[in-house]
Amino acid sequence: MRIGIGTYALFWECSDRVPNPITLPGMIDRTAELGCNVFQICDYPVIETYTAEHLEELRDYSAAHGVELELGTRGAHRDHLNTYLDMAAQLDARVLRSMIQVGSGMPTADEVVEHVRSILPRLEELKVDLAFETYEQLPTEQLVDIIRRIDHPRVGIALDPANCVAALEHPKDVIERCAPYTLNLHVKDFAFSRQAGWVGFTYAGAKMGEGLLDYAAELAAVRPIERQMSQIVEHWLVWQGDPDTTIAREREWTAHAVDVIKKHAKNYEESNCSS
Repeated sequence: MRIGIGTYALFWECSDRVPNPITLPGMIDRTAELGCNVFQICDYPVIETYTAEHLEELRDYSAAHGVELELGTRGAHRDHLNTYLDMAAQLDARVLRSMIQVGSGMPTADEVVEHVRSILPRLEELKVDLAFETYEQLPTEQLVDIIRRIDHPRVGIALDPANCVAALEHPKDVIERCAPYTLNLHVKDFAFSRQAGWVGFTYAGAKMGEGLLDYAAELAAVRPIERQMSQIVEHWLVWQGDPDTTIAREREWTAHAVDVIKKHAKNYEESNCSS
């Protein structure tokens, strides 16, 4: 079973809002302390400044702690993806998560298909899965269409239904549409709450199991353990007013989410052993 956390589970702790931001080695330490075996370095652009020697040191440090690394970025241009594939190779990362950005200056759907097809030989050679994340700027129907057109087992989806609610897509529909193409699962709960004065709503993260994510249904549709897919804990935690309180809450949510995933994984193992 591949269970882990990502940089978004330490969003505030690695930010400049706190006095002593946690470092990448510290994040790997935290992953191991939680009993996880995967850490996803996601949307952490400072890693682009790392030398080959620095990347190899990070890889070796992670391996010594029994933690597999994954890598994440944004964009679908061949040059950018090749740059991150170079880093993935140096980190022994098996998953590269990205996002298909939309708008002026961004590749069209046809161009995305062309760019990704051009790197398929490298994905096969390096044994890396390229997973494009679901999010509000790109309707999941369009994302699935792009994945179908590329038509390669190493190119699929990083599923996070919470992201798509902002585009008024129902999480259940997103899960059902994307499950067959999912290669990487981001696990975060979410909820709506009334704004002060009872006008409008706030859409934000929630502690795992206290929000609107139907995790059991997601597991049934995606089958991450059966498909040997990593499950990566993330959060949308609102700033809690001060660094100490925010970091404490972030750590609490992370540990709880990991426990929930492990509990479901244990139930899955027991169910399969008894059948």
